[in-house]
Amino acid sequence: MKKLIFAFTILTMTSLNAQQRSKNDVELTPILGVAFSNYYGEDRLDNQNLSSTQFGADLDFFFNDRWSLRSGLLFQTMGSKVARNYTEKLHYVTVPVNANWHFGSTRKWNLNFGPNFSFLTAADGNGVDIKDEANSFQLGLAYGIGYKIEVNEKFSILIDYQGITGLTDVPKDNYYTIRNTYGSFNIGGVFKL
Repeated sequence: MKKLIFAFTILTMTSLNAQQRSKNDVELTPILGVAFSNYYGEDRLDNQNLSSTQFGADLDFFFNDRWSLRSGLLFQTMGSKVARNYTEKLHYVTVPVNANWHFGSTRKWNLNFGPNFSFLTAADGNGVDIKDEANSFQLGLAYGIGYKIEVNEKFSILIDYQGITGLTDVPKDNYYTIRNTYGSFNIGGVFKL
């Protein structure tokens, strides 16, 4: 028990040190997360959430200790369980371009927002290719909040939530509005470059 308390005390003291960044600092963050997506539109949709895995990497370029530009390359699966026996999966490569505000006395919290650009790589409905029926590009509004746990000056662990609201329709035909909504809980390793 004494060893556990000692280890916790050391970890807490280490994480209390400020890990503030300054102008031109860059952080690379490989991430992995669990995601949930669904469709929304002008009509009420009786769909269920589709769960999936998200992975990729973010890059933060700091303008000062409070603001950075967060971008990256993410591999995401969006879509919905449309009926009990029908599921649509849309596979995207997504590039977010977000303003990232670092706050709190040690700047360990961050709040980010901005556009994201998703490029469709594959789409299927119950295993049948439906890529030709879906738009190949999605513009979305991205937003998120996260917290960094400092391990040392060059490495931290990031825990965050990221959300996306699609602003463009999923289907190519515009008879009705169907758009993606997406959220993911992520963990990542933050490397100061």
